[in-house]
Amino acid sequence: MAVQTAGDPGLVLRSSQGRGVLAATILGSGMASLDGTVVNVALPRIGKDLGAGLTALQWTLNAYTLTLAGLLLLGGSLGDRLGRRRVFVIGVIWFTAASIGCTVAPDAALLIGMRALQGVGAALLTPGSLAILEAVFRREDRAAAVGAWSGLGGVATAAGPVLGGVLVGVAPWGWRLVFLLNVPLAVVVILLSTHYVPETRDEQSHGRVDVPGAVLAALGLGLVVYALTEGPRSHWNPIMIGMVVVGVALLAAFLAVEAKGDAPMMPLSLFRSRDFSGSNLVTFVVYAALSGALFLIPVQLQLVSGFSPVAAGSSLLPITAVMLLLSARAGRLAQQIGPRWPMTIGPIVAGAGLGLLARVGAHASYLTDVLPALLVFALGLSATVAPLTATVLAAAPPHQVGVASAVNNDIARAAGLLAVAVLPGLAGITPKAYASPAALSTGFHHAVLISAALCAFGGLLSAVLVGKELAPTERCRDEDPAALQPHCAISAPHARP
Repeated sequence: MAVQTAGDPGLVLRSSQGRGVLAATILGSGMASLDGTVVNVALPRIGKDLGAGLTALQWTLNAYTLTLAGLLLLGGSLGDRLGRRRVFVIGVIWFTAASIGCTVAPDAALLIGMRALQGVGAALLTPGSLAILEAVFRREDRAAAVGAWSGLGGVATAAGPVLGGVLVGVAPWGWRLVFLLNVPLAVVVILLSTHYVPETRDEQSHGRVDVPGAVLAALGLGLVVYALTEGPRSHWNPIMIGMVVVGVALLAAFLAVEAKGDAPMMPLSLFRSRDFSGSNLVTFVVYAALSGALFLIPVQLQLVSGFSPVAAGSSLLPITAVMLLLSARAGRLAQQIGPRWPMTIGPIVAGAGLGLLARVGAHASYLTDVLPALLVFALGLSATVAPLTATVLAAAPPHQVGVASAVNNDIARAAGLLAVAVLPGLAGITPKAYASPAALSTGFHHAVLISAALCAFGGLLSAVLVGKELAPTERCRDEDPAALQPHCAISAPHARP
C-alpha cells in the first residue's frame, strides 16, 4: 500500500477499510490490556503452581511494566520514523512470541524473563495503535474512532479478570491458557493490519532515534525498581543502596540527554506549562496509589477472604462499569467548569473508597464489605481520569499532543512500577507475611490506607497546581471530550497493565 504522511489523513470511519483499521488497533492494543488484568487475578495460582513467593510475583508484574515503561516512548518514535503499521505489526509478533514463552515457562525465573520480553513487544504496539487512528482517519471521524477504540478496549479490559478467573479455575496450570489466547488474536490482528491499515509515518521527523535516552531510562528504572523490590529482603545491604544511587544517577543523565538532544523522546519544554507539570505530578501520585492497591486486592480476596479466582476477578467489574458510564460525562463537565475541581474532589473520593477496603478481612462479604468500597473508589476515579487526560493534552502545543499523551502514559506506568515494588514493604507485607493469611491481611489493611492517603494527596496537589480552565488549544475545541480518555490501569483504556 502507498505510504501516507501524517499530514494527509482521509480515511472514512464507516467504510470497510475504516472498520478494518479500527478492529486491528482495538484487538492489538486489547492483547496488552487483557494480559495486564488477567495476570493480576492469576498471581496466587501462579505462585502455587511454580512455587513462587511474593518477590517473584512482584517481578511477574514489574518485569513487564519495566520494559514497557522504559521503551514506550522509543516505540512511538520508531513508528513515526519507520512506519506505524510496520512497528505495530512487529510489536504484535514480538508480544505473541513472548506470550508463548510465558505459556511454557517451567519456573518463575523464565516466566519473569518472558514477561520482560512481552513488555518490549507492548512498547512497540501500544503507541502505534492510537497513532494509526490519528494518522489515517479524516479529522471529522477521528474523535469517533478514538472513542470507539477506548470504549471497546474497555470491554476487553473488563472481561480480563473474569476470563482470567475462569481459566485459572480450570486447573493449577490454567493460568497458562491466558497467554496462549494471544496466538489466535495475533493472527487476526496481523491479517487485518496487512489488508486494511495503510502505512503512515511522520515525514517531518528529523534527527536520530533517541536510543541513548531509551537506554538510560530503562537502565535507571531497572536498577531503582530492582533495589526497591529486593532491598527489604536483603536488609538493604550496600549493594542494594548502591543500585539505588546508580539508578537515580542514570535517570538524571536521561533528563540531561533529553534537554540537549535534537529529537528527544520526552521534550522537557512540555514541562514549562504549569498545567502539564501539575497534571503529570498528580498522575504519578494517583496511579501509584491505585496500582499498588490493585496489585494486592485480588491476592487479599483469594488468600485471606477465600474468594475463588472467578469471584476475585469478577469483583473489579463494577469499577470498569462505573467508569464506562461516567468518564465521558466527567470530561464534558471539565470542559464546562474547568478541570481543577473534578481533579481535586475525584482523588479524595477515590481515596475514601480505598480506605473502606480496610474492612475486607478473613470473612468479608462482597456485597457489604467489598462492593461499597469499590463503588466509591470508581466514582472518584471517574471524576479524575478524563479531566486529567484533557488537561495534559490541552496544555501541550498541537504538534506535540501525541508525545504529551505518551509522556503522561509513561509516567503512570512508572508510578505503578514503583508502587508494586515499594508498597508491600511499606505495609509490612514481607515474603514471610505473605505466607501467613493473618499477617497478609494486616499488611493489606496498611497498604490500602497508604494508597488512600496518596490519592487524597493527589487531590490536594490538583487544587494547588491545576488551572481553573482548560488551555484553549485547537484540539480541545474541536474534539469530543469523550474521546480524551487515558490508558487507565483498570478501565477502558488499556493498559497500564
